Amino acid sequence: MKLAILATLLATAAAFAPAPSSKASTALKVNELEIGVTDPLGVFDPLGWLETQPEAFERRRAVERKHGRISMVAVIGMLVHNAGIELPGSMTLDGSVKFSDISDGFTGLFEVPAFGLAQILLATGLMELVTWPASDYSGDYGTGYLGRTLEGEELKFKLDMELNQGRAAMLGIFGAMIQEGIQGQTLAEHIQGGGAILIPGLF
Repeated sequence: MKLAILATLLATAAAFAPAPSSKASTALKVNELEIGVTDPLGVFDPLGWLETQPEAFERRRAVERKHGRISMVAVIGMLVHNAGIELPGSMTLDGSVKFSDISDGFTGLFEVPAFGLAQILLATGLMELVTWPASDYSGDYGTGYLGRTLEGEELKFKLDMELNQGRAAMLGIFGAMIQEGIQGQTLAEHIQGGGAILIPGLF
């Protein structure tokens, strides 16, 4: 949950899918206006920004994609921490604060030493400005797809899947944080206490 909280603090979700009404291509060599438009919702633009603010679409798509990626990492981090899996070693040079000493959930954020938080913010800032700059709206940071080059329908399918899973992750991590704030329990504590995780009263 610690990774989830930090990732969510650094990103606010701005998710909407556009209509294929004009062309907007990126270095990914796809029509961005067709990516993410899938059943059952299809086009999801409740505020009508595609009509009133078309010039802002490219940036909003880049924001949606990046925040979706951050949220997917956050969800995985939450699940890993709630499973009791922690990094070995210490967060401080004198060994006074180990990774395993940091609580899961919101409280963990306030247990990280100030120098540790500064390192996280510095690393994030470098990624945002240098490694994966926010000014690059393409979403293609040269990392590839496990060494493969995707094209055509396969590329569109993968990009649709990334956007949709990113949207689900943004909602999921936000919901997990709201649940913890209301109940005062992390996911692991909720399950250990007999709480349901999918359908209340069933499982």
